[in-house]
Amino acid sequence: MTFEIFTQQLVSGVQQTQWYELVAVFAGIASVWFSRKENILVYPVGLINTIMYVYISFKHHLLGEATVNFYYTIMSIYGWWLWTRKDKQSHEIVLHISYSTKKEWIEQLCFFAVVFAICFTALHLAKQYFFEGVIPAADAFATATAFTGMWLMAKKKVESWWWWIATNITSIPLYFVKSLVFTSVQYIVLLVLAIAGLITWMKKAKAENKY
Repeated sequence: MTFEIFTQQLVSGVQQTQWYELVAVFAGIASVWFSRKENILVYPVGLINTIMYVYISFKHHLLGEATVNFYYTIMSIYGWWLWTRKDKQSHEIVLHISYSTKKEWIEQLCFFAVVFAICFTALHLAKQYFFEGVIPAADAFATATAFTGMWLMAKKKVESWWWWIATNITSIPLYFVKSLVFTSVQYIVLLVLAIAGLITWMKKAKAENKY
């Protein structure tokens, strides 16, 4: 693909972007911005993004991504609850940013492997019998890293950002080839924010002596 063809496809894709994709994109970027700031608005704003992307993903045969966003919706409610929990005596927030222990690292790697295996198998079958446009490996990888990242984000683990970085890198070309150009651009922005979020949370974890 030449640069000229790439540019034409980019411009064409942006022009064809539907209003609900625009809203979902801006809500997604805003939610990541709030998460970097450790602001509870990450969850209500994020719910706008996830609900809209369930619809968008189904429409474009991105079954893994549809599953991810449904999972995001459930985990957003769970994370919202965790982030707002307070100690009954001191009335201070219970959950703080911290690093994963060795045991938690093993748990999240196993979780990722299981989700990837399940998604890849399901998507491979879907490609054979239902949706020819499915991309099993990339979609399953994006799904598994996102599942892991969201789980760790709810627990305020620094490592969640590493999983988000992996998700964003995979999702940029995945959405572009599906002609969801504006969403692809969103993931470029999210990648930058994820790197910034990682740095910010590392500093906060160190300051709170949670390492």
